[in-house]
Amino acid sequence: MAELRRVLGVRGATVVGLGAMLGTGVFAAWTPAFALAGSALLAALAIAAVVAALNATSTASLARVLPESGGAYAYGRAYLSRSAGVVAGYAFVLGKSASAGAAALTIGAYAWPGYERLVGIVAVAVALVLDLRGIVKSVRVTAVLVAFVLVVLAALVVSTAVSEASSTPAAAALPAPSGAGLVAAAGILFVAFAGYARVTVLGEEVRNPARTIPRAMIASFLIIIVVYAVLAAVVLRAVSSGLVLSVAPLESIAGYVGSDALEVLVRIGAVIAAGAVLLSLIAGIGRTLFAMGRGGDAPRALDQVSSGAGVPARAEISAAVLAALVVIVGGIGFALALSAALILIYYGVAHLAVLARVRRGDFPRLLGVSAGLGLVGCLVVVAGLLLSTGALLEV
Repeated sequence: MAELRRVLGVRGATVVGLGAMLGTGVFAAWTPAFALAGSALLAALAIAAVVAALNATSTASLARVLPESGGAYAYGRAYLSRSAGVVAGYAFVLGKSASAGAAALTIGAYAWPGYERLVGIVAVAVALVLDLRGIVKSVRVTAVLVAFVLVVLAALVVSTAVSEASSTPAAAALPAPSGAGLVAAAGILFVAFAGYARVTVLGEEVRNPARTIPRAMIASFLIIIVVYAVLAAVVLRAVSSGLVLSVAPLESIAGYVGSDALEVLVRIGAVIAAGAVLLSLIAGIGRTLFAMGRGGDAPRALDQVSSGAGVPARAEISAAVLAALVVIVGGIGFALALSAALILIYYGVAHLAVLARVRRGDFPRLLGVSAGLGLVGCLVVVAGLLLSTGALLEV
């Protein structure tokens, strides 16, 4: 049976999680999220963080006892049924394909407005080439990208603070959200947190998974919570001063500050960040397809590991094709919403797997309470996204 090489430690696995989270969400999610949540943007972010934390608890617990590629697909098959695993697997593949498409379109929105689809297709192709070189090379590239993006975001936050300190902008009333709008905004922002699970999807390439996976997930998750909370405050401050967010919201804020150099830096940062997301997403989707092919739930041809780089090349090429199809369809806001709904279904299967192990006495009851709350949270957010479909199509 084909197997992957275990080469990632805590640092490398943390970089994978950060690379998956510091991208589309940071640079594109604020516009649709604010359109839905308005003045309650921070509350939406808090809801997204809580749901993501509950999801992380269940997936980390399962990853420690079943460190296989495929994440909830493997957990569903092992602890529920083959059908449950297939639902989780395809929800992940399709949901993350939507995320990858949104990331590619984000690159286009910042790099060459008006030609988002063309740029997006090129970005998918470049990400595929890098991923086919092997996971270690991808992690090294992602580490550099993550460091640069954090510098760009810090420059934006500092510049905004300095600009506000030197002026007294008039405050504008912010719209209040509906209940469904608040929950739907949480779903949009949830996509920004979803990258921490990339570590579990790469479970067969992590050294000492029982120790590495939980630590990497917690580290990347905590870093992202801080980054997003600060940026949410910056977004609210900017729109309260009269700024209208564009499809490239952080570029809008850089323009509001009045620095051409900062606008250019943000554009570069957005392209690099979304590129890091594409690297991580195509790798994760490919490995889920690899696991499904090995399990007989996807074409057997996907159960192949290249002899050189040791990666599931056919599966990754298939992942890139799916992402490219999303790019052709277009629409960042709707793509993020579709991704959130499908990924939450994926996590719902993980919660059900935990509950099944709790009933068997394999996991403590407290973990069952966490999984139950996580399952309810997933269902509520999916319902909010469905009820807000019309509004999302207009964003």
